[in-house]
Amino acid sequence: MRNPVETTSSLKRQLGLMGLTATGICSMIGASIYVVPFMIQRNVPGIGPYVLPAFLLAALPALLAAFAYALLSSAMPRAGGSYIYASRALHPYLGFVASFSQWFGLSIVIGVVSFVIVPFVRDVALALSLNEIAAYLDRGWIRVALAMLFLWTFVFVNIRGVKLYERTLLPLMLLMFVLGGIVIIAGWQYTQEDFLQAVLGKEGRVIEPVSPSFSFMTLITAASLLFASFIGFDSIAQAGGEARNPSRNLPLAIFLAILLVSLYYVLFTQSVYHTVPWYFVAAEALQKDVTAPGLLSYVLPSGWGVLIVLGAAIALLNDLPAMILSVSRLMYSWAEDGIFPHTLAKVHMRFRTPYRAIVLSGGVASIGILGCHFAGDFFLGIDIMVTSMMVNFLLMCVSLLWLPIRNPMLAKNISVIKSRALQKGIAIAGIVLIGFFLIIHTVKDLSNTAAAWYFHSTPVWLIVMALASIVFWIRWRNMIRAGVNTRELFSKLPDE
Repeated sequence: MRNPVETTSSLKRQLGLMGLTATGICSMIGASIYVVPFMIQRNVPGIGPYVLPAFLLAALPALLAAFAYALLSSAMPRAGGSYIYASRALHPYLGFVASFSQWFGLSIVIGVVSFVIVPFVRDVALALSLNEIAAYLDRGWIRVALAMLFLWTFVFVNIRGVKLYERTLLPLMLLMFVLGGIVIIAGWQYTQEDFLQAVLGKEGRVIEPVSPSFSFMTLITAASLLFASFIGFDSIAQAGGEARNPSRNLPLAIFLAILLVSLYYVLFTQSVYHTVPWYFVAAEALQKDVTAPGLLSYVLPSGWGVLIVLGAAIALLNDLPAMILSVSRLMYSWAEDGIFPHTLAKVHMRFRTPYRAIVLSGGVASIGILGCHFAGDFFLGIDIMVTSMMVNFLLMCVSLLWLPIRNPMLAKNISVIKSRALQKGIAIAGIVLIGFFLIIHTVKDLSNTAAAWYFHSTPVWLIVMALASIVFWIRWRNMIRAGVNTRELFSKLPDE
């Protein structure tokens, strides 16, 4: 077995601040804004008009996790982000748990996003009166095939290097914001009375108002699910080995991504609910999957509707390259340290990317596509991601608290918020709040009425983590037997 201490990274630092920020933004905006704020009416009955407050509540633990990531990234700017942070601050096993949890959740969601893109493409075809094409896109095997095509196209883009990745991501991000801006503007052009009249004119339906009832527990439950909307900024940290001026650009990109996406979420969600009554969304969500474009189609001219649906499709597409980069760099960092076979750390001689890790990540995401097809409910994948990322973010806050104790030399490199008292405050607040959200989310998952145990995210996550733990301890034992000085290895950062 190769001694990981002797390995060197051959990734190239080419990603600037714009590319890093786009990585975080594009990992966050997608299904989380076009679908989840409206389908939540079905998954959390009774949330009613309180979706926006739930969004803002969900932003609090995400912001604390973002601070933890920013501080840790300034001290340990390497590929693999969360794995490096927890393995050097806590223990290699906890680093692996934190990052494998993240890797598994995001890999499944890459498949979910690929699968969800196809209905948006279908809706574009319907808006253009291409009814036969739209009918074909509803067929199961065609939907799966197209989802695979989207996924593996961006696997190829990632393999070809971060320059092509950046040239692909930035234009798509700008187009996404422009087309998303149509939703924000349109949502404030119409009133709920305009919407109800449009439904009456198109379908002959009279929608009766419903009085909301507030429940704090419902608000918390919704916030724990909407927490998924703020997951993605962590992908910036995974690109730490390819960032230029990483101690400055990584923390700054994390803060910019959180700020811009939070502002976008608030404007977008409020604009749609300004036009569409929440009780209409809740009733429709019980019957079918609802999206922002579908809801606004009642009041918008057909041409505008096409642009909105196209914007949603592009937002979903944007998720793929950024999340593929994130999960592949986690695998690369495990292999560098010897936790996974070293062959996964092999970097393409020309493109300077960990192409084997990228391909394997694409394979796992393909399983997510098949899972969506056979399970028939993409929210299972989102629930798994939420569980995974809450565990990850919790361990990042613990890492921030413990790093100066376990590894004071690395802790001295923190260049953001150097006050130890403030660092402790952020870490403890994050541990308490994220831990609380994790408990609420787990209770909700275990208490739902899914037909079989494997439709609950918690047992699925626990089984996967148990298998991952077995893999870790087998590899760890082999490292010890091979004479690797694990204490020395995990007391410093991987070589560049």
